[in-house]
Order: sequence, then C-alpha cells, then structure tokens
Amino acid sequence: MELIRIELHCHTDCSKDGLIKPEQLPILCQKKGIDRVAVTDHNTITGAVRAQKVDPQRVIIGEEVMTTVGELLAFFVQEEVPVGLPPEEALRRLGEQGAFISVSHPFDRLRCGSWKEEDLLPLLAQLDAFETFNARALWPNANRKAAAFAYRYGLAGTVGSDAHYQGEIGQATLLLPAFRDAQGLRLALPQARIQARISPPWVHLASRYAAWSKGRRQT
Repeated sequence: MELIRIELHCHTDCSKDGLIKPEQLPILCQKKGIDRVAVTDHNTITGAVRAQKVDPQRVIIGEEVMTTVGELLAFFVQEEVPVGLPPEEALRRLGEQGAFISVSHPFDRLRCGSWKEEDLLPLLAQLDAFETFNARALWPNANRKAAAFAYRYGLAGTVGSDAHYQGEIGQATLLLPAFRDAQGLRLALPQARIQARISPPWVHLASRYAAWSKGRRQT
C-alpha cells in the first residue's frame, strides 16, 4: 500500500508567534517530502486558506483553538472557531462542520493551553484523536503521559512538529494511507507509522522573537 507523509501541526505568520509565510509553506513541505500538511494557526484559518490556494492538494485547513480550559487541534475546518469559548461549545461548532478533532500538547504543563485529565474526561466522546507526541514538548514526561492517556481510553494518536519556523517542519510526521477528508483520516490513522524527534529547546526562541517583533510593529 502506498503511504503518504503528513505534517499535522504547523503554524504560519498568521499566528502571533509564527514566522512562515503561508504562500511559502507548501513549497517548503514539497522540498521536505511532506505530501499533506495541516495548517493549524492559533484561532484563525486565514493562513491555512492562503496556503491552500497555492497548493489545494497538499494543504489541509486546520486551526488550533484556545478554549476557556485548554487548546483543541482541528483539521478540515470550514468555518473559523473563535478564541475563548467553553470547550463544549468549541467542540459543538467543530463537530457541526465535520472537522477532525484532536487535542494539542495536552499535558505539557509548561505551555499555555495544556489540560488537566479531569477536564478532558467529559469530552472524550467528541474527540477523534489525541496528540501523543509534540516535537516542542518542554516537559520531558508530557508526551509519554499523553500516549498513556490515549491508550487507556482507546483514542487514536496524532503527532505534530508544532512548527513555527521553517527549520521545524517535518520534525514529527506520520506515514499513512492516502485520504481525502476527515472521515478518510479517521480510517487511515490506525495504520499510521510515526517518524518523530524532539526539537531542541532553542526553537522556542524563534516563536518568542516572532511574537516580540510583531508586537513591536503594532506599537
């Protein structure tokens, strides 16, 4: 069976802490042998829409949604979900548009958007998967805890580079059968093979620089 390589967590400069121009992202992915990429900017699909116009076959419109409790990671998003909703409402809106729903860096307690187990348990029936490996994990046990949680509750696992600048693209990808939509991804994910490695801690300096420089331009 022919497998494709997919990046499921990637930011553009439409995220406040991203540095990659949306129009450049598909080209970068092609050079790195990435067949599909989900653009998951913080609380916006603007960058994903721009990137998809460049390469409709490669780019999946996604969004990393900050709720009042923690962050969700969604793919095949058709309508932007605003920041700051209760997780139940954000999940309802994503579910209504047929999006594939995961949870980003759920237990990386050193980052904004992490979750407590007790807050996730009531939401499990509405989740398609769980991010069991994030290349930017700051707390060494975060990915292990996420993988153990997904296994315990029978959730499929996703991985992501969480790339904010071009050098991070491809740090954590999946090899899996080709798919066209959210349902196809649900069917393909159990057959996925992981290719992943942790990014060096200094990558966080790139996103901090991006947020600082953008904030400075606005003042």
